[in-house]
Order: sequence, then structure tokens, then C-alpha cells
Amino acid sequence: MLLDDDPSFMRELVKHHVSGQLRVAPEHASDAVLDVMGKPPIGVFKRFDAEFKRLNRKYGLKQYLVAYLMSSHPGATLADAVELAEFVRDMGYNPSTISTSMYYTGLDPRTMQPVYVAKSPHDKAMQRALIQYRNPKNRKLVREALVKAGRTDLIGSGPKCLIRK
Repeated sequence: MLLDDDPSFMRELVKHHVSGQLRVAPEHASDAVLDVMGKPPIGVFKRFDAEFKRLNRKYGLKQYLVAYLMSSHPGATLADAVELAEFVRDMGYNPSTISTSMYYTGLDPRTMQPVYVAKSPHDKAMQRALIQYRNPKNRKLVREALVKAGRTDLIGSGPKCLIRK
């Protein structure tokens, strides 16, 4: 958007298509880490942020960017993590999401109803193993997770099975 000679798309986006918060994914603040991720330098996000804020002021809107950030990405050193922490500090707000609130409280902040949160290392490992079900090292955890979830139909030799019996 920032490279477009015609700024009408950005104006249209801010004026008519953001309902309070726009989620964006700079993912990190270190240009070295962003390069490993295959993402543009952090300056691109900063320019987008500045234009987003300028257009909000122009149109009298109170909308916010919610930045998705990632720690411990491959290639990220401790110095890069410090750079990311400084970026978060300088943003002037906490980039957490509703998910962060649910993780720490076990409640959905919109309804205040309890929500399941996998917190034990074993439960987290089962969930991670399921998305990496093709890795032979995860077979035991995938099987355990499928049995626990009542999805033994995904264990076998059929085309939709995640693991073989």
C-alpha cells in the first residue's frame, strides 16, 4: 500500500473498513530477524503506522493497530529480543490480544465465561504434535491426543488418517 502512487486504498481502508482495531503482523522489530522471516524492514511498518494515525486524525477516528509480534524466531538473538522489547516499550501500548488475556486469566474477557487453556507442558506438546503429525517423533503424542480427543477415526490407513495404526 505504501508504494502505491494512488493513496485512495489506504484512505478507504482507514475510513470505511476498520472497526476499531486493525491487526497487522510486523512480527519483529529487528531488521535481521525480519530478513530471516522474509519480511520487509521495520521501517515499512513504522511508515504504515504513521500514515494510519495521520488518517485517523484527519477523519476524527479512534482506531488502533494491534501488532502481532513473535519472540524466539529462528535467527533471533538475545540482542534482537532486547530490540523487540524496546520497540514494544516505544509503541506506547501493550501489543497483547484477547488471546493473551484468556491465556492468563482462563476467562473470555467479552463474556467472563471460563475458557480452556492448555497450560501444562504435556498438553501443549500434544497440540503442537498434532500440527506436526507427519514428524515420526510425534507419533506417540499424536496418538495419545487423538485418543484423548475421541478421534480414533483419524488413526488407521484411510486417506484422511493422520497416523497409521
